[in-house]
Amino acid sequence: MPAFKTIALIGRYNSHDIAAALATMGDFLRKHGCEVLVEKETAASSGISSFPVASYEDIGAKADLVVVQGGDGSILNAARHLAMHGVPLVGVNQGRLGFMTDIASGSMLESMSQILAGRHVIEERTMLAAEVHRDGEAVFSTLALNDVVVNKGAVGRLIEFLVNIDGEFVYDLRADGLIVATPTGSTAYSLSSAGPILQPSVPGFALVPICPHTLSNRPIMVSDRVVIEIILKRSIDARLHFDGQLQRDLQEGDRVVIRRAEHTVSFVHPPGYSYYAMLREKLHWSEVL
Repeated sequence: MPAFKTIALIGRYNSHDIAAALATMGDFLRKHGCEVLVEKETAASSGISSFPVASYEDIGAKADLVVVQGGDGSILNAARHLAMHGVPLVGVNQGRLGFMTDIASGSMLESMSQILAGRHVIEERTMLAAEVHRDGEAVFSTLALNDVVVNKGAVGRLIEFLVNIDGEFVYDLRADGLIVATPTGSTAYSLSSAGPILQPSVPGFALVPICPHTLSNRPIMVSDRVVIEIILKRSIDARLHFDGQLQRDLQEGDRVVIRRAEHTVSFVHPPGYSYYAMLREKLHWSEVL
């Protein structure tokens, strides 16, 4: 009997290569005694019609595992939709770097065979919960697996904001913005802004200024149990992003409140997975020049 009985397939949209990979994976899982579901937008874009179609709500209620074919963006999207359901994810890399999609496309059936046989590990990843408060009311809320970013919009001017942690004033910063990153997100936008890499089990968040006007403003790490508050002090045009998605325009006086989310995301890794080996491969460490 397979370790996971009902498995949902999600793929990056509008890709012929991924459509073929999804069909191959679905047929493989069915032959191994699994019930296979395909997320409805994936089914519509790929043309796959040989498996039952399911919404994210159906997947959350029925699936024991979700296989995501694509890149890290596909994993991030699936994680936000499914976090409240607690369904674990496994990623097959069809993108570029793929920090979270750790199964290579060429070995996906071999890796999935090992996972179905119970030879796998499950790792929990922390998420962020963010709210925008305006005039004393919460006007927006969202979840993020990688990061929450407040930054300047289309106008090429610095924004100014105050940062409080657990109600204590930390600094008044003029910059292009601020990244609040989870350990998972420490290898994303945060890394490109000279933020630290955090091993996934580290119970902390990184606060990384984007092009600060005062060069002494450096990234800092804080406990993942604190509440982070970003208050827009001066801004002609500021915006809130989460996991690289534009989500909301901000105004002067807005408060962005960020804390650890109630839900976590679980990743399933095949045998032999190593976080440090992944970093060496993706970041080209230890290469001979």
